Amino acid sequence: MNISDKQKQLLSLLSDGAFHSGTQLATTLGISRSAVWKQLNGLGQWGIHHAAVSGKGYRLDKPLELLAVAAINAALNPQTGDLISALDIHHQIDSTNRYLVEAAQHNAPSGSVCFAEYQTAGKGRRGRQWVSPYGSNIYLSILWRFQQGPASISGLSLAIGVAVIRALRQHQINGIGLKWPNDIYHQGKKLGGILVEVSGESDGPCSAVIGLGLNLFMPETDAENITQAWTDLSKITGHKQLSRNALAGILLNHLLSVIAEYERGGIQAYLDEWRGYDCLNGNAATLFIGQQQFEGIVRGIDDNGMLLLERTDGNVQTFASGEVSFSGLGA
Repeated sequence: MNISDKQKQLLSLLSDGAFHSGTQLATTLGISRSAVWKQLNGLGQWGIHHAAVSGKGYRLDKPLELLAVAAINAALNPQTGDLISALDIHHQIDSTNRYLVEAAQHNAPSGSVCFAEYQTAGKGRRGRQWVSPYGSNIYLSILWRFQQGPASISGLSLAIGVAVIRALRQHQINGIGLKWPNDIYHQGKKLGGILVEVSGESDGPCSAVIGLGLNLFMPETDAENITQAWTDLSKITGHKQLSRNALAGILLNHLLSVIAEYERGGIQAYLDEWRGYDCLNGNAATLFIGQQQFEGIVRGIDDNGMLLLERTDGNVQTFASGEVSFSGLGA
């Protein structure tokens, strides 16, 4: 079920978190007070809850900053603006990655950017669902066309992780780590994830859809569906209110800069920085590849961004892919 136009208008009116009288809302929307009540109750399925107090009216349980193109553009630097060919914001979508994968098949240009307020089928690694409550977090995908084949961008997700940490550090959010190959962590809990989907000929031009899910505020009711330890920026910052639009713009500044430079320089420019954020290095871990599992001590990454795992016999093996579980953390 889609969110209705009236519900979108209601959210805009109530986004400040203050009380608004039912009469005022009904007059502004051109509907009856009972219709206001009905529309508000319907928002519960999106994880948006409200309070109703006699004599005061209605308010949302927490302020809601909806994404807006103009507000995101205001946070972009000129170089980033030149790299963006299209910037779309969807109130509801199945998956921002899926949307741009399909758009790429219909010749969408490099530099297409897609945000969503809510995903009905957010995509994680290996087909997992990415929990995506409405208006709470960042759900972002970028389409980029590379002139070389998929092998040339095999370490792209590591560079994207570096870009995300750079953006967070610009917000004075420190202590963030990276878990090979594509997870963002804080103190042993998952803060975000990266999903890169590549299509094209093995020896010719290819397109990549780079997806990022980043938790800003995860309602506890939605978090019940998450099967691993998690955190969000509100917990990390002590519930300091962060502007979603400003963060979205700053993320684009760093992400697009890295993406645009990656084909020319590859992973080499990001290796040392990534290693500085590595939260796996030195930990006992289990690597899962399909039905196989490999146990050992993580010894960082090699110069191609592959995982180094010291086995029980002392030999160090190199792995290009897989899922890692370590010290109480889910993969």
